[in-house]
Amino acid sequence: MTSKRFPPSVYARGEDPDPRFSLANERTFLAWNRTALALIAGGVALEALGLDLHSGLQLIASLVLIAAGIVVAVLAWFEWKRTESSLRAAAPLPGSATSLALSATVMVTGVLVILGVLLQ
Repeated sequence: MTSKRFPPSVYARGEDPDPRFSLANERTFLAWNRTALALIAGGVALEALGLDLHSGLQLIASLVLIAAGIVVAVLAWFEWKRTESSLRAAAPLPGSATSLALSATVMVTGVLVILGVLLQ
């Protein structure tokens, strides 16, 4: 019997894990997507609010947030696939590259905003 679940590259291999684990993996995926949406909204808000920051640094910080939102959403998909594949193979769970991307984004954006305030 072939599975019609998407993506077939994940569901064609291994055994179905305990549903609680798959559902937890899905909740994590959705949480990363909420985070991605918040990053994009923060980037739009930073540019749209007309804050009293150095305009070049404000634009760069906005673009960093928006780009990071896109990257986090893409990484979330790949992490969901890797984790679901590991669960189906009863293998150790992979690490999270998305956490590193998010931490770097927050750090870079914070520095840009501080510089934008100081150089105004």
